[in-house]
Order: sequence, then structure tokens, then C-alpha cells
Amino acid sequence: MPVAPWRRSRRPPSRRPLRPWQAPLALAIVVNAAALGYHLTQGWDWGDSYWMVLVTISTLGFSDPHTQVLNAEGRVVTALLIAGGLVVVQLTIQALLGLSESGYYRRIRERRFRSWLSTMHNHVILCGYGRIGREIGEQLAREGVPLLVVEMDPERQAAAEERGLPVVMADATLDETLIEAGIYRCRSLVAALPSNAANLYVVLSARGLAPQCRLIARSDSDEAGRKLRQAGADAVVSPYVSGGRTMAATALRPLAVTFMDLLAGSDCEVEEFQLSSNSEDLGKLAGASLAEVQLGRRTGALVLAIVPSLSQREGDGDQGLIANPSSDVRLEAGQMLVVMGSKEQLERVEQLLGPALKSVDAMAN
Repeated sequence: MPVAPWRRSRRPPSRRPLRPWQAPLALAIVVNAAALGYHLTQGWDWGDSYWMVLVTISTLGFSDPHTQVLNAEGRVVTALLIAGGLVVVQLTIQALLGLSESGYYRRIRERRFRSWLSTMHNHVILCGYGRIGREIGEQLAREGVPLLVVEMDPERQAAAEERGLPVVMADATLDETLIEAGIYRCRSLVAALPSNAANLYVVLSARGLAPQCRLIARSDSDEAGRKLRQAGADAVVSPYVSGGRTMAATALRPLAVTFMDLLAGSDCEVEEFQLSSNSEDLGKLAGASLAEVQLGRRTGALVLAIVPSLSQREGDGDQGLIANPSSDVRLEAGQMLVVMGSKEQLERVEQLLGPALKSVDAMAN
């Protein structure tokens, strides 16, 4: 059935935009062609030829002495250069402005940033840069730990970037976001989003992607904390519970709290040294006492506590922690040593234990 003429839709004529390389290429062609024209018609060397092209295409060179000795062919080259130069320069400017308006430069920056992200390793992924996230960022920055922030709020993103922190503006609950943030190469992930449900989704996604990654999550209630632990969180922190305990401890034991504050602001650190569960990895250290190992004398660090292995707790009925261990306590497979010292001292502890170590984790002072 024929369509009435007034009902036929006509597409408006579309103008194909210039590609980023087309306008500079056209300008280069015009410049080199004009320089060749001056070289052939005027007999100038290449330096004078390009100089004439420059002063002509910029419309600032008609007082130059070269313009006074142009022959007829040179004037033709000049006229063509002016006409072509005006068109090409205008197209170049329009192309550059179009690139800026279309977000081309922004995409280039994002591509470079994502390429840089692929090189990050042994860093901490911080999901959420609210009040708690900012404090976490400040603490890690003082420790010199590489940090990557994942945030969706533009204001919080700007606040993190003002602190010099790299930010991925995306949804932290999505698997592709965590993969882009380097979940397979990070040392730990902190879920500090304001919603318990969002933190639960982050923990579930992260645990499914990287079973060996250490996950720390924020919760606002005991029930949320239990669910986060069931989802795979290694540690769950409630700011209200922690704040209440600190205030109660300040009321009962102010000197102890003051000491911990001083410790947090000093060069001392507390680290967990997890021994291998295989006795063969311990070598000569297996069954050796702290006095025989001479850990304190050889490293200068202080052993605050020893967490027995699961088999020791089940067999000996241990309560789970040996605080201020004596020199006759013996090292066994699966134990965890809680050690305090400077960075250099803790590095010496790591070297002393050697193959016996399974992992080393820093504890928050």
C-alpha cells in the first residue's frame, strides 16, 4: 500500500563527525604541501619555507621580508595556503572542542586509571568513605599502606580524592567492581558501607570471588554481625560497641586507655604471626621454647600473647589465649604469636621464623 507523501519520514542529513586524528592529519598535509610549494616556486630552503607557512597560516606575517619577494607562483601558493589553512584550522579547533564535549579526554583518563589499577597489589580495598571510612583511610595512610576506595557518592568521592586516595566510582556490591578493584591481589577488604545489607552483599561477593582474602565488615547490631560472620567475614566491628567499650574502659582504667592511645601514635606496631599447621615447616622451631628461640633478645620485639592451635585447645582444655607467655612456653604448629615492636623489629621476627610462617597480619593499635 503506497504511503501518502506527507506521511513519509525523511531522515535529516547527518554529518559524520571527524575522528580525533583526521583534523591534525589534514593540518599536517596543508603545512607540508605549502612548504613544498614555497620550496619549488621560490627556491627557498626548508627552514624559510616552513617559516613562511607559519607566519602565513597564523595571519601574522605580512610584514615579514619574505612576503615582499614572492613571485606569481608564490602568491598562488600563499592564497591557497590562506584559504586551506582557515578551513583546516577551524575544523581542527572544532574537532578538539568536540572531543572535550563528548568526554573523549575523560575516557582517556579513565582508561589510564584502570590500567594503573591492574598494577596494584597487596593493597586494602575500602568500600565506603563515610565517617568511619575516612578514619580508616587516615590510619592506613599513616601506616603507608596502599589503599583503594570504592564509593558511589560524588561528594564522598571528591573528599577521598582531596586526600590523594584513588577512587573507583562504582557499586561495591557487584562482582565486576571488586574484580576491577583487584580482589585477587589485595591483602584485605573492608566493608564500611552505611547499610548492613550492603556490607553483607559485599562480603558474600568477595568471599565467593577470593576465598583466601581477609574480610572486615562494619555492623550496627549483633544480629547483623552474626549474619556477616556466617557470610564469611573474618572480623566484624560495630562502631557503637567499640565506642561504648572504649568509654567504659576510660571510666574504669584511664591509664590503660591512655597507654593504648600513645601506642597508636608511636612507631610500635602489633602483628599476628600465624605459624604453619605442618610441623615439618617449623623445622628446629618445633617444640622449642621461647627461651631457646631467644626471640626477644635476637629481635628486640615483645611477645604479648600466644593463641594455641585448635588441636591444643581441644586436647588441653586451653581457654584460647596465653597472655604474657613465660619463657618455657613451646612453639608448636598452628599457633599464632601476637608480637609488638617497631617495623624493623617485626621484620627481624619474620626473618627469624622464616619458613615456619603461614601469614603475617597487622593488628590495629
